[in-house]
Amino acid sequence: MMEFGERYRVTIFGSSHGPEVGVAIDGIPAGTPVDPEAIQAELDRRKPVGRRLATRRREEDRLVLDSGIVAGRADGRTVRAHVANEDVRREPYERIADTPRPGHADLPARMRYGPAADLSGGGIFSGRMTVGLVIAGSIARSMLATKGIAIAAFTRSIGPVEANVPDDLPLHDIARAAAANEVGSPDPEAARRMEAAIASARRDGDSVGGVIEVRATGAPTGLGEPFFDSIESVLAHLLFSVPAVKAVEFGAGFRAARMRGSEHNDPFVWKDGAVRTATNHAGGILGGLATGMPIVARVAVKPTSSIAKAQGTVNLATRENVEIVVTGRHDPCIVPRAVVVIEAVTAIALADLALRGGFLG
Repeated sequence: MMEFGERYRVTIFGSSHGPEVGVAIDGIPAGTPVDPEAIQAELDRRKPVGRRLATRRREEDRLVLDSGIVAGRADGRTVRAHVANEDVRREPYERIADTPRPGHADLPARMRYGPAADLSGGGIFSGRMTVGLVIAGSIARSMLATKGIAIAAFTRSIGPVEANVPDDLPLHDIARAAAANEVGSPDPEAARRMEAAIASARRDGDSVGGVIEVRATGAPTGLGEPFFDSIESVLAHLLFSVPAVKAVEFGAGFRAARMRGSEHNDPFVWKDGAVRTATNHAGGILGGLATGMPIVARVAVKPTSSIAKAQGTVNLATRENVEIVVTGRHDPCIVPRAVVVIEAVTAIALADLALRGGFLG
């Protein structure tokens, strides 16, 4: 089952080329406001932008709230919501059913579920399944906002192109600047070079990956649980559930391995009437609990697996080594569309922990 959460419970359903994709959410306190327009705005951010840089598949992704909402508020029952799949083409996938695509889940999925498994468009392994995460994340985000918790993600890098985004840049400034370009980066100059890198990969019949950074402010000191349900554990669980995410780091992350303790430790200071830290190498988390500093995480997103170049594979029917050229409509870089998804899963993780810890509800 594709389920997550202890108190804020999220179950995604559907498949890439099935009738619909969506989500069922349990644990939303009765009376919680639910704004369909706000959810739709987040879904629109996930849609392809710019025909030069994104897939040609076009879905309206119009939100349908099936149950659990009365007069704009949660009624305490399961909230179910979905969007229809409309722009579906199964034929390209039927032609390559016996030749698993490199980089995709085709081979292990077929071994697990058998040859009848529906892998059109990636099936249940497709990035299209993140529609449900965005819906659930939008509601979680509005719940967190009532407690002053805000979240913003952005494209930190595409291929070798790195954005310069100050650590103290306010989240609303990050969101506004990132929304001004197709790649979702607050650094305008880097954004132009990122767009060029994606366009170049598309012309070559190839793809490119990148890094997304997410920041959350306002998390109360002590939010989280020790050990198995630390903020890092819960958030990493969800971040790794997003298709194409291959690595996660918090704060200084892998750089910490090259630092001494005297460099990595964040000195405590009294600032603005509260205990804060002079630096934030810990990414706002100590012992699995929030420190009151911004929670900072980054994810590495691999290059899109579907590319137009010839690649080696195996014909499972004949057991011969063959070449495959993947056709269809695919993003040369999934990073820009994944920014809102990373925000969504961060909101889901923090909402679940906040409900468990008594910070919400």
